[in-house]
Amino acid sequence: MSSEIKNVEYGLEKIFEGAQDFLPLLGTDYVEFYVGNAKQSAHFYKTAFGFQSLAYAGLETGMRDRTSYVLAQGKIRLVLTTPLTSESPIAEHIKKHGDGVKIIALWVEDATKSFEETVKRGAKPFMEPTRESDEHGEVVRSGIYTYGETVHLFVERKNYKGTFLPGFKTWESPYNPEPVGLKFIDHMVGNVGWGEMNTWVKWYEDVMGFVNFLSFDDKQIHTEYSALMSKVMSNGNGRIKFPINEPAEGKKRSQIEEYLDFYEGSGVQHIAVATDDIISTVTALRARGVEFLSAPPHAYYEEIPARLGAHMSMMKEDINVLEKLAILVDADEEGYLLQIFTKPVEDRPTLFFEIIQRMGAKGFGAGNFKALFESIEREQALRGTL
Repeated sequence: MSSEIKNVEYGLEKIFEGAQDFLPLLGTDYVEFYVGNAKQSAHFYKTAFGFQSLAYAGLETGMRDRTSYVLAQGKIRLVLTTPLTSESPIAEHIKKHGDGVKIIALWVEDATKSFEETVKRGAKPFMEPTRESDEHGEVVRSGIYTYGETVHLFVERKNYKGTFLPGFKTWESPYNPEPVGLKFIDHMVGNVGWGEMNTWVKWYEDVMGFVNFLSFDDKQIHTEYSALMSKVMSNGNGRIKFPINEPAEGKKRSQIEEYLDFYEGSGVQHIAVATDDIISTVTALRARGVEFLSAPPHAYYEEIPARLGAHMSMMKEDINVLEKLAILVDADEEGYLLQIFTKPVEDRPTLFFEIIQRMGAKGFGAGNFKALFESIEREQALRGTL
């Protein structure tokens, strides 16, 4: 693989021109976490990240094996699910992986066709097309396995008017801290094992009709101590982007190896959520106790004008404020972006969040990789896992 960014076309409509998108995806419907205590996790995401109460399912709604709390902010919906018995497969998942993402639900027009098209192309079934109904209409869901034990669920809700899904009731709560400006999921990153990246790239190409429109190798994503490789997969309309990472040889253990060790397998490494005002969003998150990776050296911020080049004239943010908040900046041909990464949001050093604001840029912050990875390595050193 070349060490340069492989850019087939940033305009994904050009990539798919003349091709039939057999799996049209309308967007991310929801992301479901399996967690040890959904009630407490919901309180955390409301308090720290500004998510709002949306829906609930549990013993009171006739659900006997699990409890789920649904939170919303902008177009983002998080489902936090915990098992009610130790024999539950959910409990086994948590025992092995800790809290983490189990389901990436994708909004589709036809969940039955989505299931049939992907299974005939080699997907392992997770859930046969299933109709669920209540007084608000019906939802059809189906699902397939992707890397590790992660699942893509296809959700067809064109005939449903309820709050979330049948079996859920509206969750009324007097406690809803103000949102922090999170709008939608920009992308979700998966970590896979040694030598598995290209296998899953091919899987997304063959099974889901995605394309690999950006690639990074270990010559580009490396520090003095560690390295990784990554390929970005996208669906036909560009609404769904899944970068896939694998470890690469380095002097010490990379963040991907650390994740795989503690998650005990492949899984979702981080969720990137978009904002229109990263300074306000990060200021609010820090005030609520969200912890972020440490800032790069002052020299990084001195070099921003040179790195942005012609885009510097359109930059409205104060570099001193960005440095104070440890926000990173990068640019590509289309514009610039601002991004920052939280520390892991649980005790296992696995899942974390990225906050991103795009000012025209379509990339993923390639110019920030070295500064980002050095910051992660400082955290790994403190944990004794570098």
